[in-house]
Amino acid sequence: MTLFEVVLKVTHDCPFANVSRKYPSMKLFQWCNREREVMEVVVDKPEEYDEVREQLSQMGEIFEESSDSQRVHLITTPCFCDLEGSVASHIDPLDILQVDPVVYSEGWEYHRLIIFRHKDLQKLMERLEKYGFVFDIVRKVPFDGFIASSLTLTADALFSGLTDKQMDALLTAYRHGYYQLPRKTDVQKIASRRRVPRTTFQEHLQKAESKLVVSLVPYMQLFKQASPERRERLKLK
Repeated sequence: MTLFEVVLKVTHDCPFANVSRKYPSMKLFQWCNREREVMEVVVDKPEEYDEVREQLSQMGEIFEESSDSQRVHLITTPCFCDLEGSVASHIDPLDILQVDPVVYSEGWEYHRLIIFRHKDLQKLMERLEKYGFVFDIVRKVPFDGFIASSLTLTADALFSGLTDKQMDALLTAYRHGYYQLPRKTDVQKIASRRRVPRTTFQEHLQKAESKLVVSLVPYMQLFKQASPERRERLKLK
């Protein structure tokens, strides 16, 4: 069976799409576990940040929030995916896998889908057309990845923000036992072996660690909100 990866962009009367249409400098990334939603909002124009945050706060109760004045993580309730008229409500009944995050930009929402059968994609397009959605298939290619990893953490989600030097610093530190307990070495020793200044190596390593934590936070927040029973079901046996 040949799997296909499809990126579908859709526009309709949706609260998140409407906010992204009103504020073109904003991009919203949305993760959902069907109980809670995590939204990472990036606003290129700092003067619009407070307005965007206020608009989003009106859509649902904010459980947790972290901000650096241009980026904010929100956990809201209830989950909006099951609302009548949402794109997810048309995807869920079909034999299609949706891979988070959903991305909202300039009035459009982008969904990454794993398609098992062409007829299910055809059914989805018929449903969207029937209910007045405007949509377009941005990408359709054979899927050559691994479904298990794609449904949890993708390499793009974790590593796309890292530079080659930052990845190299992280891998070098790992190979030298820097992350073992107790540590087998320190930054000064690794830098000396690499024949680079300690401050330079340490800067690359710290930036890499910081970016990885930021990438993991939305997934961690969703897992934290799950019930103990749900967490147990998610464990690999």
